[in-house]
Formats: sequence, structure tokens, C-alpha cells
Amino acid sequence: MKKRDFVGLGIATAALQALGMRPAQSQGKYPNKPIRLVIPFAPGGETDTIGRKWGNAVGPYLGESIVVENRPGAGGMNGSASVLRDPADGYTILCGQTTTHVINPIAMTKPPYDPLKDFFPICMISTSPAVIVANPKVANTLAELVAYAKANPGKLSYGTAGAGTISNLSGELFKLKAGGLDIPHIAYKGGAPALADLMGGHIPMASLLLSSPLIGQHRSGKCRILAVTSSKRIAAMPDVPTAMEAGIPDMLVMVVNVLFGRAGIPREAIDTLVQVTQKAKATEQFRKDIGSAGAELVEESSPEKAREFIRSEIERWRPVIKQVGFKVE
Repeated sequence: MKKRDFVGLGIATAALQALGMRPAQSQGKYPNKPIRLVIPFAPGGETDTIGRKWGNAVGPYLGESIVVENRPGAGGMNGSASVLRDPADGYTILCGQTTTHVINPIAMTKPPYDPLKDFFPICMISTSPAVIVANPKVANTLAELVAYAKANPGKLSYGTAGAGTISNLSGELFKLKAGGLDIPHIAYKGGAPALADLMGGHIPMASLLLSSPLIGQHRSGKCRILAVTSSKRIAAMPDVPTAMEAGIPDMLVMVVNVLFGRAGIPREAIDTLVQVTQKAKATEQFRKDIGSAGAELVEESSPEKAREFIRSEIERWRPVIKQVGFKVE
């Protein structure tokens, strides 16, 4: 190579660096190996369903597999914190949500991480409502459930996906908004085991996040979804009223599922994951999969939008958590 060729290469490299880019030959293309997707909740729940559908949808665009790892416990905090022990290289991604990055960081005295300093929000995937669900032998409408709870204080109990989860907060908010109901809480290690005990008659009711398995059991008659906590009815279950329609004022609880990387994740990985997520959202199959789970796609999302949404949710929920007296140990 002639001297002027070296000079030309040096100038080109400097120009790329000035634009915040690197020459293609200086790095491997992302991804060049499987990506681990940590889901901080048990299999079968809402976040698990959405995370797995996302992995199936984006894998072909990435050209690498998405390996799902469920790490439940402590309201999603254990699995979320585990991501911080891996390198910030984009090969360990968290499917977090409102519980892990809004509710618990507010309600815990000493949260194990800062949701916005320790993590980098990549993009939002979908939103889902919480639901009040009962064993059909207990109640068929929300009004029946509330009337029974008022007439029999302390006789009902409700299950959730775990202490400190948004389903737990939704249950406490329901009790408060329905008139201060006396319904003790039973924490499970995920929504799926709580639903199993509900259908088995071990608990009379539950506050859970809407998911495909829950919708299926509702349709089979094994459980009864009495209300959804969204502002409007869900397309997958147009016959189920919102909690506000059913007489519970200001009962609005939505969870957003967000992809997170560890702070310091390479920009190439961020941009790639955003791009393939948007491609997946444009496909009919992914839209159908998300809709069948009772969720709604966040049509367009960027790291900036995801960060601002989490920040605004923290501010929105802070006074509510204080009003309810919600604390997580």
C-alpha cells in the first residue's frame, strides 16, 4: 500500500470517529452469538408471555437465538439485579416492567438498584392491565364480590404474583377504592401458581396481570375475570367491564413491559434491538400474539421515550403508593 493510501485510510478513520462511528473492520457485528433474555418472573405469567413472544419474533431478524431465562423472586427484583452482574455488552437483556422499575424502587426502603442509573431502557414493548379474578363459586360480578367482602370482613383472601408486584399494589388499591375492604393478601411466586390455586379452590380471588393463560381459563369457565383495570375494555375480552365501569372509581392500573440493558450497553446493540423490535411490531403475527394475550403494543418506542415514560410513571405512582401505604421489605 502506498503512503498516500495510509494517509487516506487515516483521514477516513478520523472522519468516522468524528461522527461517533467506528470502521466496520474494527468490531464484530452485533449480535454474533445468542442473546440471553432474563425474565424476572415465573413462567406462564404476563411478562413471561410477552418476553417469549418478543424473543420468537425478533430472533429471525437478529440471525441469532434469544435464550429465555426465568429468574423469579422478590417481586422481580432478584432477576433484575442479576443482569447487573453480567457485562454491559448487549448479550444479557432484561424484560422488565412497571413492578421492577417503578413500583418496587419507590416502595422499598433499600432497593438493590436505581432503575434509571443502573439500567438503560431500550424500548417499550406493550402494556397490559391488571384484573380482579375470582373462582366462579365465589362471585360472577365485581359487585357481588364487593358486597360479599363488605358483609364478611376478613373471610376472603386474594392471591398475587408476589409481594411488591404491581398485581399486589393493584389488589391493595382495589381494597381501598372499594371502600376499605378487609381482604388479606397471599403472595405467590408468580401469577401462574396463584391462578392454579384459584382454580383449585384454595383461594377465592386474585389480583393478577392479564395474560394468555388467564384469558384461556376465563373462557373455559374455570375462573371468572370480573374486571380489567384499563381505561377501556380489552379487545380480547369485550364482555368484561373495566373496574371503573363496575363501580370502582379511579381504578386504573397498567403495566408496561420494557427491554433493558445494563448501563453502558453499546449503542450498536441498542440501535439493533430497537430496529428489530419495530420490525416485529409491524408483522401481523406479532400483533396477533400480543393482542391474544390481552396486551396492546406500544407502537413506536425509543430509548428516550422509554426513559421518559419510566420517569413519569415513578412520579405518578409515588403519591398513590403513599396513599395506599404500600411498602415492600
